[in-house]
Amino acid sequence: MQHKLHYFIAFFLVYSLTAKAQSVYAPIDYDYYHLIDRLDIKGGTSGDIYTNIKPYFRKDIAKLADSLSKDSARFSKVDKKDIQYLRDDNWEWSNVKDSGKSNKPFIWGLYKKKNDFYEATTKGFQCQVNPVLYLSYGSEMDSSKKKTTFINTRGVEVRGSIDDKIGFYTFLTDNQAYFPQYVNNRVKATSVVPGEGYWQTYKTGGYDFYDFNGYVDFHLTRHITTQFGQDKNFIGDGYRSLMLSDYSPSYLFWKIDTKIWKFDYINVWAKMTADVVGTIGNVQGDVFYPQKYMALHYLSFNVSKNFNIGLFECITFGNTDTIHNRGYDFTYLNPIIFYKAAENGLGAPDKDHIGITWKWNFLHHFSLYGTFFIDEFNLDEIKDSSGWWGDKQALQMGLKYIDVFGIKNLDLQYEFNVVRPYTYTHFSFSKTTDYSYYANYSNYDQPLADPNGANFYENIVVLRFQPTYKLSFTAKAFYTAIGLDSAKSDYGSNIMIDYNKHPDNYNNVITQGYFTTITYLSFTATYQLKHNMFIDLSLTDRKEISDDKAYNSDDKIVQFSFRWNVGQRLQEF
Repeated sequence: MQHKLHYFIAFFLVYSLTAKAQSVYAPIDYDYYHLIDRLDIKGGTSGDIYTNIKPYFRKDIAKLADSLSKDSARFSKVDKKDIQYLRDDNWEWSNVKDSGKSNKPFIWGLYKKKNDFYEATTKGFQCQVNPVLYLSYGSEMDSSKKKTTFINTRGVEVRGSIDDKIGFYTFLTDNQAYFPQYVNNRVKATSVVPGEGYWQTYKTGGYDFYDFNGYVDFHLTRHITTQFGQDKNFIGDGYRSLMLSDYSPSYLFWKIDTKIWKFDYINVWAKMTADVVGTIGNVQGDVFYPQKYMALHYLSFNVSKNFNIGLFECITFGNTDTIHNRGYDFTYLNPIIFYKAAENGLGAPDKDHIGITWKWNFLHHFSLYGTFFIDEFNLDEIKDSSGWWGDKQALQMGLKYIDVFGIKNLDLQYEFNVVRPYTYTHFSFSKTTDYSYYANYSNYDQPLADPNGANFYENIVVLRFQPTYKLSFTAKAFYTAIGLDSAKSDYGSNIMIDYNKHPDNYNNVITQGYFTTITYLSFTATYQLKHNMFIDLSLTDRKEISDDKAYNSDDKIVQFSFRWNVGQRLQEF
């Protein structure tokens, strides 16, 4: 089956050599994408950007910015500057003359374009090279001692096209970091660095790791694009995603994106890491980590200019079970089929998920959005309100309000997420192989959806204010109530645990277990020195209070950061 998969991908790659030029994607960045959110809510989107499917094509961002270049009625002075910023950042796809042109090119032909340290354009080849730098220094304050935090990231970003047929992208960084204590606590509990893959210790209490994304993409037809490589995806309009988020590390995948009429339909086939900490077969040291796979369909439909719905289905499965060494199951390459029917036809112990999203923009100031995710569903049990452990669903409701009370560029977002116990988990049918790791909704021992796992509800408030083009302020408040597990009991929070270990079939309620509240407050002031060169001053106050006193923590952190061609490193859990 794996050989068939290789041949299938090779066919599409060869066929793509006859295609037109293809844009690469803009990396997922909450601040960057918020600028596009504002334009979408104001009714300015061109129809090529579906905000519930991220990342976005750079050519679509440029097309959006170009379409708004002469619109002066709906946008503030800061909005117009931001539109120009988006156009300059994606100049190779802009139709506006001199987009991205630098007023003061640097020596040796550097910075001929505002966003490019070095840029080369010749017949059949276009390439942009940028350094990546993230230097952060901070202090964590508590009643007993001060602790230094820092991030030292150096790397390179390269993007471009070959023969007007192939788009390519590479992002590679080397990182050393000392994290706040609450992040260290999570590393200690899970043996993985949040959002990262393989890591090593750095001196005493630090972490050393690489971060890598890289892919090629093609335009197969006028309406169909394909991408192959390693990166992240995000589905939904929320600050969190209950379907597929960018929290876990990058993974290898092949994606087909079909945009036609009012539809955007994506297929994603991904290869992920099932386990790295020794649960399966006592995995440790220089061994091959067990692999798992994901197959995903998502259909986004613009019912009208302001209303969108999306239909989601996904299946996760392993490359082995108690009888067979399966490899990748070729059945799940079907881009149309209903996965539940395919799973039943195979007699496979795989895990399927379905869901729906919606978004309604109204009055050019508001966006109401939501998600309903189903892991398992039994209508009779729900009617009985019996707290059956197998009722595994998640719900998101949110509202975005831009230009609050008429104050230009003051934006508010409120979001509520609730996830029932045992959602995203799976079972193990072997005494020697923990299959739950293969089929649960995780990658590299980290959730593919919300970083809190399951058995929680959370409230999120984000307030953004951009008084000038270069200066912005962001305040965030998270309040999470979660029922944590113990070493001997599974209350449904840790998605890595076999769900057959649940203690009770009924009377399961959200936040059962060790009731814990997490209050996370942050304030960040950001100033853009030059195009994509930022300085940040951030203050964070995080407090965790639990019935199990071992979880209690109180973290207060102040950090100063310099960023160049990279987004903020967020650890909001």
